[in-house]
Order: sequence, then C-alpha cells, then structure tokens
Amino acid sequence: MTRTPTPGRKGLRRSLHFVPGGNDRMFEKALALDADSLILDLEDSVTPENKETAREHVIAWIKETDFGAQECLVRINPQDTPWGADDLRAIMEVLPDGLVLPKVATRQDVDDIDGVVAEIEQQQGAEAGAVSLVLIGTEVPEAVFNLPSMAKNSRVDGITWGAEDLSGALGAKAKRDAQGNYLEVFSFVRSTCLLAAVAGGAQPIDAVYVDIKNQKGLTQECKTGADMGYTGKITIHPSQIDIVNSAFTPTEHEISEANELIAAFEENQKIGKMAFSFKGQMVDVPHLRRAKEILAIAAHIAGQTS
Repeated sequence: MTRTPTPGRKGLRRSLHFVPGGNDRMFEKALALDADSLILDLEDSVTPENKETAREHVIAWIKETDFGAQECLVRINPQDTPWGADDLRAIMEVLPDGLVLPKVATRQDVDDIDGVVAEIEQQQGAEAGAVSLVLIGTEVPEAVFNLPSMAKNSRVDGITWGAEDLSGALGAKAKRDAQGNYLEVFSFVRSTCLLAAVAGGAQPIDAVYVDIKNQKGLTQECKTGADMGYTGKITIHPSQIDIVNSAFTPTEHEISEANELIAAFEENQKIGKMAFSFKGQMVDVPHLRRAKEILAIAAHIAGQTS
C-alpha cells in the first residue's frame, strides 16, 4: 500500500506558511502567495497584550475570506496559558481546516483537544473529523518520547518539530555545528518526528529554517528533508516558499523514472518476477511503492494547479 501523499484537507501540503495573527497587511499578501497552507498564528508572533485582539482578527479573516485552494490552519496558544482554552473554542466556532497545536507533550493533551473539537463540530453540524490537528510535537523534551502515541490520534494528520523552544528547554548553546548541520540531539528529534508521523499515518512536516537570507542553506536543508522522507516544510518568509515547493515536488526526471519503473514491473510480473534489475540496480516491491507515491504526488500537484 502506498502512503497517502495528501493528508491536508485541501490537498498537498508542501509549504505551510506562518502569518502573524492580527497583521492585516501580511495576511492579504499571504493570500496571493503560492503556499499550500496558511498558518494564522496566535502564539509566538503575537504579544501577550494583543492576544485577544489577534484572535478576533483571525476569526474575522476566516469568516470573510475565500481561501480558495489554500488550506486555512490556525496555531492556537498552548492550553496551559491564559489564552489557550479561549482560542480553542473561539476558533472552532468558525471551523478552520485545521488547528496547529504547540507544546503538546502527551497523548492525553491531544485527546483532550480532540474532544473539544469533536463537541463543537457536532454543535456546528460539521462532518465529524472535518477539522484536522497538526502537532508541533517536540517543543518540550517529554513530547519526543510520546510522539508515536500522539500520532495515532485519528484527527492528527500532520506532525512537525521545532528546534527553537526545545533548545531553550535543554539549555543548548547551539543547534547546529560549524558546517550548519544539526547537532546530534536535534538530528535525533528530526528523525524521530519523521518516523512517528509515518508510523501513525500523519504527514511528516520539516521544521522552520530561521536563517531567512540563506537561500543556499534552505535549499540544502529541504533536499535533505525530502531525501529523508519529509513531504513538506514550514515557512516564515515569502522568499522561502518557492524553494520549499520545488524541493517537495517530483521532478520531471523522477516522474519519468517512476513511469518507466512501473512499466518494467508490469512486464516482469507477467513472468512471475517482482525482483529484477532495473538500470543496473536490483528493485523490488518497496521501489514500486515509492514510484506509485511519486506519481500520486505529481497528480495532486497537477490537479491543484490546473
């Protein structure tokens, strides 16, 4: 069975772009960007004294805006803050496509939010499960060990990770080495997020790249993430979106190769072979699965842009 390439409610999530809650100018600009998803942010980009005002702005945006093909996600504040519970209930009243949950630590944290979401979906007459949950699942150390169970909540359809809050919790002096590579603990967390997401049937979404002027570094990090198995990445600046989209879009060469490989499997299957040499390499069923996934992703992208 191939892995579902489009867990987002509106299609493929390659780029998920943060928009500060309450900033009308940035919101209007974001609607014209090529980001697959917009994350309307009520947490880190909003000062404490502006939390409630930003919430009202975001509610108005959702009520009044046709997002078209863009997925509308909202990052609410953590539930143990003065704003978290009110964010959850108020934003759910306008039924965004999904909620982004920061600083979740346990499966119970996720299940509690799921329960509130389900309750309001029913009150609003929405289809059960219409609102998805995307977890930022590594901002506190204990969450790393609970990722596999959190991923198995049926409403969770995406998991990403974050180095910024985690580094603060760890007291880390740096996140990367002199060559720009993640230090071992952050590399471990990145791999753990990927494994937990795929095992739980959720989309693995790579973390923010904060050096917004370093396009070469972003390109390399996107390539590494895509090579690992990540299928999307969070962006924080418009200049990052095209690079991210490109990295998580199959190339013409990859599409052509996938079609050739599938045709070769069909021919070899006629003579009872599911393992054979293809262009000098031995291939078998996992290679067939990957080829079908590449074509499925390409088909979704073609459908969104047609």
